[in-house]
Amino acid sequence: MSRSLAHIAQPETGSGGAPSHSHSGHRHEDGQAIESHPAAIGLGAPVLDIGGDIGALVLYTTEELAEREIEVSPARDPDRRTHTQIHRRSVNGRIFWAGVYAELPEGVYQVWWDDPSKPRTFSIAGGAVTELDWR
Repeated sequence: MSRSLAHIAQPETGSGGAPSHSHSGHRHEDGQAIESHPAAIGLGAPVLDIGGDIGALVLYTTEELAEREIEVSPARDPDRRTHTQIHRRSVNGRIFWAGVYAELPEGVYQVWWDDPSKPRTFSIAGGAVTELDWR
């Protein structure tokens, strides 16, 4: 199933078509879908290709986390992390900050962040978009 969300940016692709991005002196090519875009390009409204055992996460945050990277991993495999940046979004005139983890296999996940007051676990169901609100 494909689902369009008006506040998601397309991941860039690296060699071999694997999603990747580079910044701050390091580069990632890990096969996980990640959100990245040059600062001069506005965020688009792509379609998420979710279904079967693949879902997605939208993490809503406050402005203080803008442009920060936040990692997630399967709870049973903490070394298999992926991350995305938090970006300012505008949908129907409403401004908010969020990060999108575009293609996550079903399961229970952990968020890797320093603030213990924020929820650290979430579940992904195939064909669904999970929303985690840190505002």
